[in-house]
Amino acid sequence: MTDSRYAAQPWLALLDEARLGPIEPADSLVHALRAVVADSPDRTALAYFDGRITYRELDELSDSVAGHLAGRGLERGDRVAILLQNSPLFVLALLGAWKAGATVVPVNPMYKSGEVGHVLRDGEVAALICSDRAWESYLRETAAESPVRIVLTGCELDFQTRGDARVLSFERLPQAADAADLATVARAGYKAPEERELTPSDIALISYTSGTSGTPKGATNTHGNIMHNAEQQRVGLALPEAPVYFAMAPLFHITGMVCQLVGCLNDGGTLVLAYRFEAGVVLDAFAEHQPHYTVGPSTAFMALAAHPAVTREHFSSFEMIYSGGAPLPPALVEKFRADFGPYIRNGYGLTECSAPCASVPPNLEAPVDPASGTLAVGLPVRDAIVRIVDDQGAEVPFGEQGEIVVRGPQVVPGYWRRPDATAETFPDGELRTGDIGFMDEQGWLYVVDRKKDMINASGFKVWPREVEDVLYTHPAVREAAVVGVPDGYRGETVKAYISLRPGADMDPGELAMYCKERLAAYKYPRQVEILPDLPKTASGKILRRELRSRPQDSE
Repeated sequence: MTDSRYAAQPWLALLDEARLGPIEPADSLVHALRAVVADSPDRTALAYFDGRITYRELDELSDSVAGHLAGRGLERGDRVAILLQNSPLFVLALLGAWKAGATVVPVNPMYKSGEVGHVLRDGEVAALICSDRAWESYLRETAAESPVRIVLTGCELDFQTRGDARVLSFERLPQAADAADLATVARAGYKAPEERELTPSDIALISYTSGTSGTPKGATNTHGNIMHNAEQQRVGLALPEAPVYFAMAPLFHITGMVCQLVGCLNDGGTLVLAYRFEAGVVLDAFAEHQPHYTVGPSTAFMALAAHPAVTREHFSSFEMIYSGGAPLPPALVEKFRADFGPYIRNGYGLTECSAPCASVPPNLEAPVDPASGTLAVGLPVRDAIVRIVDDQGAEVPFGEQGEIVVRGPQVVPGYWRRPDATAETFPDGELRTGDIGFMDEQGWLYVVDRKKDMINASGFKVWPREVEDVLYTHPAVREAAVVGVPDGYRGETVKAYISLRPGADMDPGELAMYCKERLAAYKYPRQVEILPDLPKTASGKILRRELRSRPQDSE
């Protein structure tokens, strides 16, 4: 690294004083929570529709969850899986598990039985905390074939009374005989176990990758990893005292976990929860709670912008809006600013680096690469070294494409009990992201695409992102995804899947010609298919893999 052109960190010249300062995170979120409780016990920690939980209440409720888990035999270092939507129950389960000295395994609530079963077995999970509906519908049988021995269930109608039918349309089920009720446990007044103090090197999370490119692996995010990024965010954003965060991203996802939940409570803020993303519910929450900050995928902002009730006033309280988890088209950024006011700032990170390792600072706007039209994802954050390397691991010059690699205090030590995968992805502790990108001489980072998503059309490389960015400039396009599909002549050809804005009507051939006028001949989509919606992960990332596996018309 001593001869590295990237070791000079040219991006530091663009960072303001707040982002250049030393980062001194708390040892864990539990330590940070205690500090807020001591200073502002009656401040609202969680807002859930019409429900409110203060910091003192949050501390006491999660203490009781910890005491219950320990009383049921949960040991320090045991794994606790949490399968819940964005509700206070998730936060109580998380803090309770950490106070019991456990490692949390956040699980996507959209997972089916086989997917959950893999996580429970691979993580050797001792305790499962889930919704009552999931337990009754499929998790009881799934858990029976796993190491799980402690079960808590909860109804996400708890801690509010409004019962918004748009997202809370279910009913409370009778309490299962083979599970304890999470809310009842939280209110029981149990004492958290002593002598289970967390350290920065303890594993906080085993975060299973989304599986968009294979069987999910568990990244071992330490308390030090996630608290470094949370403190980096607190210092760098400089939001008002007691800021209001809106949790747009799901909390089980690393973006929602670190940039929303941990980031907000570390900053002594109020975390606004709304169960799951529903555009009308989100807009109503913006009007009611007047949040200062949110982060979500570009697809969420597309949905908000397309909602018939949206106005500029919905976004008037925001000091900062960030996008992460899915590519951010430049056209969306500019249209959103023109229509609603805020400038959406980009961010880049992976589960394996505990959410962001690069972002657009609050005082700057991201440049657009003039050659490719790609919007920069940001500047590397303080203490992160981001490099671009070729297939042999040698650095490439500024401006040239290669694989993005990251080193820093936010990078996880490896994968859970996968030494081979750890050695491959983290050689010498440096994360090989699998993303192709480049960096300009100022230090702005650009992500071109996933290495595995490159399309080879007659020997020419086509990166889906470049074609998608062009499609997003068309006024009729709401969502776009580009994949390679088999072609007898070219080997692969470019196909675009599109969803349209409300009220728009467009012939697929017109969209193909629109791209042909703006792209090299080998890049424009020979096939365009319009769908009502594109398939996505729970975090809002469009699933190209699922689109590639769709049956194709023979030609």
